Amino acid sequence: MTLLTGLFWLALTVLLYVAMRGIHHRFPRAWLSPLIVVPAVLIAILLLAHVPYAAYNAQSHWLSAMLGPATVAFAVPIFEFRQTIRRHWFPLVVGVIVGMSVAVLSTVWLSRLLGLPELLERSLTVRSISTPFAIAAAPSMGGQAELAAVFVVITGLVGMVLGEWLLSWLPVRSKLAKGALFGAGAHAVGTVTAHKRDTEEGVISSLTMIIAGILMVLLAPWISLWV
Repeated sequence: MTLLTGLFWLALTVLLYVAMRGIHHRFPRAWLSPLIVVPAVLIAILLLAHVPYAAYNAQSHWLSAMLGPATVAFAVPIFEFRQTIRRHWFPLVVGVIVGMSVAVLSTVWLSRLLGLPELLERSLTVRSISTPFAIAAAPSMGGQAELAAVFVVITGLVGMVLGEWLLSWLPVRSKLAKGALFGAGAHAVGTVTAHKRDTEEGVISSLTMIIAGILMVLLAPWISLWV
């Protein structure tokens, strides 16, 4: 019975996502994004049915396990645009380092200004990298992987909406700059948006996201000693 219950929640999650993706494709509104609607609907159903998260996650955890391979898949278009990356590798690396530094320092400063508990602060610190990297880096930062994943999703959604809005009036013409903006500010969600806008923008966004994630995972133990 437990297996069947877990498979039911897994199937429901997938079906809701597929349905909302179709609706969002027909009516491209930010608030209709599957990443917003599906979790909200699932949370409401679980609360109304008094179903604990452990019961839902019994089989649905496979969806989270697929995030790693999905992130690696972004490497395919990166290889196809390797000549573009070779020409612009230096500004990309510098931009990622600066962006990641600003994200970490601003998060720590705002968390302490608001008096947030240390666990929340540490979990928030990795919010600006994609979920698989954040889950790996959060424990090294003294945070909680589950909280970090939630903050990453929220950051991605906000970054996606604000990124579209900013680019609608900022005089930014460079595809390199636009892609880096989405990759650094909204990681995987922003990268998907960038790919829809332009293939080259999506490639730059993918590369920015991956570099930021790798750097955060490698530097997390050291950063935790200084913040």
